[in-house]
Amino acid sequence: MTHKERFLATVERKPVDYPASWLGLPSADAIPSLYDFFGVNDLRGLQEVVNDDIYPVELPCTFPGGPIYAALQFAKEQTGRSLTTPGFFEDISDPERIIEFDWPDPAKYIDPVVCRDVVRSAPPDRAVMGILWSAHFQDACSAFGMEQALIKMIEEPEMFRAVIDRITEFYLQANRIFYEAAHTNLDAVLIGNDFGSQTGLILSASMIKEFVMPGTQQFVKQAKEYGIKVMHHACGAVSEIIPDLIEVGVDIVHPIQALATGMEPGKLKESFGNTVSFCGGVDAQNLLVNGTPEEVKDKVYELKKIFPTGLIISPSHEAILPDMAPENIKALFGAVHSYVIR
Repeated sequence: MTHKERFLATVERKPVDYPASWLGLPSADAIPSLYDFFGVNDLRGLQEVVNDDIYPVELPCTFPGGPIYAALQFAKEQTGRSLTTPGFFEDISDPERIIEFDWPDPAKYIDPVVCRDVVRSAPPDRAVMGILWSAHFQDACSAFGMEQALIKMIEEPEMFRAVIDRITEFYLQANRIFYEAAHTNLDAVLIGNDFGSQTGLILSASMIKEFVMPGTQQFVKQAKEYGIKVMHHACGAVSEIIPDLIEVGVDIVHPIQALATGMEPGKLKESFGNTVSFCGGVDAQNLLVNGTPEEVKDKVYELKKIFPTGLIISPSHEAILPDMAPENIKALFGAVHSYVIR
């Protein structure tokens, strides 16, 4: 099977030669040690040596705040994206006043030609995944300041809804530019919001369903119009909302945070394995940091037994961090392919 064929078969829970895998998005401070250990000079070289199946493409843009997930600068007292500092809408209660924020026009900062060229430059045999995030809930938290946002959801729901709906509109516009430029060269996208702590959701499942899922459903529907698979990221103990993600059409739930409550792979397979696929499963909190290569291999073999298909094996966090031993990353992908990477 080609990388793309393996990815698509895994997502569709069809038989595969071995499960699809993904390196994820190594953090900038983890990259030097990974390059040195694997003897490569760039990310493409690293992807080749671990032999994973997904080639991620960040949505290229020139917003003043930086990447797409920092395009909406709501913080009152600093630049950059923050969920907890006071936000522009902190003291605003009238939904009509959302026009007072300087909403950027995605068309001014996203060049379709650049998008097309970036996607076309991906290796032709790999599944190409656009990294879009479209984190409308997290941005809504930033728009008010997180504590105030949660209060607004209860005390002034129409105000919260007006802001999150406008944020959703912004991402739909941005994503549409990317999709139109990428055409049929895009296989999947990564979107998502963080809803979970280590032991449970940070707000009720009913509130997530009421305020967040309508926007998520729009993002999924839009991607499906272009024949694109959707991976939804949500860290932590989020098993309670997996049925809602399935209902809105998500194809892949990411990242199976291995040590979070209720996220045991066997339980997820039993409860949802016939209706949605997963990505992650290899513990990034303890195992990849403190475990031995043999322990990492054993975990991968266990995951392969539970999920002969339907799981893209990957660290249980989208970013490989500098505290994760390169030897353990090598062991992870060696076990996926049932041989040791040399």
